[in-house]
Amino acid sequence: MIVVSAKELTKAYGTDVILDKVSFAINGGDRVGIIGVNGAGKTTLLKMLTGEMSYESGDFFIAADTQIGYLKQDGGFDSQKTVIEEVEAIFGHFPEMEREMEKLLAQIEENVEDHKLLERYDALQEEYKNRGGYTYKSEMTGVLSSMAFKEDSYHKKISTLSGGERTRLALACLLLRKPDILFLDEPTNHLDIGTLKWLEQYLKNYKGTIVVVSHDRYFLDQTVNRIFEIENHKLNIYEGSYSFYAVERKNRREAELRKYEKQKKEIDRQEEMIRRFKQHGTEKLAKRAASREKRLSAMELTERPGGSHGKMKLSFKENFQSGKDVIYAENLSKTFGYGARAKELFKNVDLDIKRGERVCIVGANGIGKTTLLKMLMGDLVAGTGRIKHGHNVQIGYYDQGQLLLNNANTVIDELHDSYRLYTDGELRNILGRFLFRGESVFLNVGALSGGEKARLSLLKLMMSGSNVLILDEPTNHLDIESKEVFEEALLDFPGTCIIVSHDRYFLNRIPTRIMELTADGMENYLGAYDYYVEKKQQIESGKKYLNELGTKGAASASAGKTMGAQGIGAGVSGEAAGFGEELSSAEKRKLQKEKEAEERRIKRQKDALEKDIAELEEKIAELEAEVCKVEVATDHVKLAAISGELEEKRAVLEEKYDLWLELQC
Repeated sequence: MIVVSAKELTKAYGTDVILDKVSFAINGGDRVGIIGVNGAGKTTLLKMLTGEMSYESGDFFIAADTQIGYLKQDGGFDSQKTVIEEVEAIFGHFPEMEREMEKLLAQIEENVEDHKLLERYDALQEEYKNRGGYTYKSEMTGVLSSMAFKEDSYHKKISTLSGGERTRLALACLLLRKPDILFLDEPTNHLDIGTLKWLEQYLKNYKGTIVVVSHDRYFLDQTVNRIFEIENHKLNIYEGSYSFYAVERKNRREAELRKYEKQKKEIDRQEEMIRRFKQHGTEKLAKRAASREKRLSAMELTERPGGSHGKMKLSFKENFQSGKDVIYAENLSKTFGYGARAKELFKNVDLDIKRGERVCIVGANGIGKTTLLKMLMGDLVAGTGRIKHGHNVQIGYYDQGQLLLNNANTVIDELHDSYRLYTDGELRNILGRFLFRGESVFLNVGALSGGEKARLSLLKLMMSGSNVLILDEPTNHLDIESKEVFEEALLDFPGTCIIVSHDRYFLNRIPTRIMELTADGMENYLGAYDYYVEKKQQIESGKKYLNELGTKGAASASAGKTMGAQGIGAGVSGEAAGFGEELSSAEKRKLQKEKEAEERRIKRQKDALEKDIAELEEKIAELEAEVCKVEVATDHVKLAAISGELEEKRAVLEEKYDLWLELQC
């Protein structure tokens, strides 16, 4: 069933056309991802579909009785309510129903024989149950918790929240309302990886239709089954995930390029023939030239693929090569504040980064990733430990807030300040590679968009010739096409990269190693993001695995292990066994058999434990998947039962792992 359709929708600002005769249809249950470069018209399209913006021509249709939910980029909250008051307002009908049921109960107590009152109460109670009256409170706290709102923040005024907190609250309210169609404009902004994973799972199980604008390619791969690409004011539709779109777009553009080049070749041939006909000056040839010119002017021209906006042209080169050892650090820690207000971000951090590595640092929000980068550059002093830079190390830094740019400068002056040996003409040519053309080079840096500032920062970094790039969330403000150009430049860079990023698609392409910063140190994972997630899950399962055999089983195993060790020691010499003389051959054979029997017993114990561990891990994975289901998350009774079983299994798993590790010794 079609729930949204558009026919030749057109939007323009004066003579500047944003969307030109856009047509599409969206079926119920579709998951549509809208992508395009910054300024292509993605948000404009959402605003038109939600009625927030007018359009010049065309029309669109939304199915009758369809409830729409719209998440704006800025969150859109302007309220004097508290967090919990805003959320409780969504379920305002439930307290009314509860009061009505209490009133009916009181009337029934006075008129027990009144069957109409009983029927009314039963019907109201059934409606209350079907609409989620018994689970809405747990669902409310569950979604708020998933959006990083703890109970101590429930009574904060919305007016005091940060921009990121407002966006998360707007998203939480939207999900709790459960509209038929979700229109989401950059919903992944301000979300950490854990919250992103929860949101992806929630949207996978969402029963309605989803239309999402996003630059997060990993998120799109996880949540959508169709891609709408806005390019050159037109809309192209791809029936698949983002990865499918990336392959199909490449194939489509190659075919369009071949078509364009073939047409261009034919036009050149016709123009050459027309020129020759005119050269001869005869009436007959002049008529033939005019005829060909007429046909040529009527030809429908194919636009060169790749977009009129062009692509950023980025490549990183190092002025000279660094030594093999780039940065070495040990026992780093950082604490802010003093006395009772002191807050330790991290400790026990060790680093050993070699030339040519691409190291990506991940970690929870607020753990101190940016702080660590600044310590590595020498901009901040470590609380403890030491940092050593290798031979010929030249660092180039990209800061996520673009605070290194001077907002009072024009774009071209910003480059002049750093690279005075270049002429204006040379700088304008370089700026053109980064899509700063014409009068845009004279814009104030403070007037640029986030994406434009990101491109300017990358340009300055490219011109620095540094052999070590330290990058803090470099893809945050880039559109998808610019991200791809940037990633290719990093892959071709011969130097060293140290990058903080939450961009999971980027983390799957770029790193040779992922390092996770925690409060207690740094964990290394030799691979990309998917490997890191898999390995981390295995390690966390292992840590929680062996608490269930109890001290008795552990003590028994420990005693057996000790006896085995004593037997092994006795088999070496009588002195080791506590005797002052050599053992006979018979005694040695006996001890050897005892040792082998003990080894077989330990192996049987290990095999049995490994089997139990595998079964427990499988069961835990099933329970974790069950908890993520919407029907479970919204049923507090079922959720509590599954959560209890999950904790019980994890405790058993931890005990078994502890015992297994003891048997390894």
